Amino acid sequence: MHEETAAPIPPELFTWEFAADPYPAYAWLREHSPVHRTTLPSGVDAWLVTRYADARQALADGRLSKNPVHHAGTAHAKGRTGIPGERNADLMTHLLNIDPPDHTRLRRLVAKAFTPRRVAAFAPRVQELTDQLIDSFAERGEADLIHEFAFPLPIYAICDLLGVPREDQDDFRDWAAMMLRHVKAGQDKGPRGGVGRAVKKIRNYLAELIHRKRAELGSNAEPGEDLISGLIRASDHGEQLTESEVAAMAFILLFAGFETTVNLVGNGLFALLCNPEQRGRLQRSLAAGETELLATGVEELLRYDGPVELATWRYATVPVTLGGQRIDAGEPVLVVLAAADRDPERFAEPDTLDLSRTDNQHLGYGHGIHYCLGAPLARLEGQTALATLLRRLPDLQLAADPAELRWRGGLIMRGLRTLPVEFGRREM
Repeated sequence: MHEETAAPIPPELFTWEFAADPYPAYAWLREHSPVHRTTLPSGVDAWLVTRYADARQALADGRLSKNPVHHAGTAHAKGRTGIPGERNADLMTHLLNIDPPDHTRLRRLVAKAFTPRRVAAFAPRVQELTDQLIDSFAERGEADLIHEFAFPLPIYAICDLLGVPREDQDDFRDWAAMMLRHVKAGQDKGPRGGVGRAVKKIRNYLAELIHRKRAELGSNAEPGEDLISGLIRASDHGEQLTESEVAAMAFILLFAGFETTVNLVGNGLFALLCNPEQRGRLQRSLAAGETELLATGVEELLRYDGPVELATWRYATVPVTLGGQRIDAGEPVLVVLAAADRDPERFAEPDTLDLSRTDNQHLGYGHGIHYCLGAPLARLEGQTALATLLRRLPDLQLAADPAELRWRGGLIMRGLRTLPVEFGRREM
């Protein structure tokens, strides 16, 4: 008789230990259960897709809908998918929740306002914000680069881009902190009130701001060059965005545009500090006035430890076979970008950080019709932030044991709570 071989035991997912380093668990899933059914911490059952080829297929598969109406779960489970609070705040009509033809129309209209030219023209302001933030702590010789740098930079940048007046931007920073449950150094708990309350405050503010800008556009006043004004003006064959659609799009640009950049800068800096040889290569390249390694380096940081761990929710509209696994209609599917981007079937030495990697079709910005509209802005902010920090604070060092740093536990995004560093004081 042959001895029975015990089925491999899957790793425990979504614990604090998993959040600190999910990559060994994802390697196990790629090998043993590449399309894996699991119960999420919220109680929702979903499929995790972990191999690169399957992930790329799923991201572009029209049978996997973005619209939560296709979720066959219970009413309790349906309320626990998507962005917390967006349903109650009437902010569902955005690009991450709709399918063609509505998605095609909305993306075409938004693209008219969110142009590469607008992003490129924004580069001097991103540089100015970056320098101002570094100025605020350069004389101290120490800083928490999440709280003092990676977190405020994209908040103020996206507020400027949207057209939020400077006097209101600190309110946005507070609401964003509530959405992230952002914890300042020395605090045990984030700001009170919860994500839903923050989303509602943002919705109410955006409604007022949009109404004000629409009135300005209807008067003889000079039309604003900000993104909200651009969204209001955008039209396609005489069709324009409704006020609710403008609010939802402004919200998702804020939500998707700030937390991803917080984590891109934070995770990227942490990876560089933990890989001094690669960090040294980048600093020497920047000192020589070269930009090629910076460009490929940011793409590699997105692949190696990107800000978005899982792509946003999808729901099978018909039975779908993926990676040899049948997924029934109505079941949620979550593509694990972090696992796919370390698949050894696609990337040579995937667990090694190589800033000069050029064969790097990572999935950090997604794939298919939902490819991230804000990718050019994220690249601009990431490159500016990393290059300026390394140029101005070349002796930057981690001021904590890497194993003791805490990561924010979440489903879609993954990022550090704090990143304490020290460096030689700079006179301002």
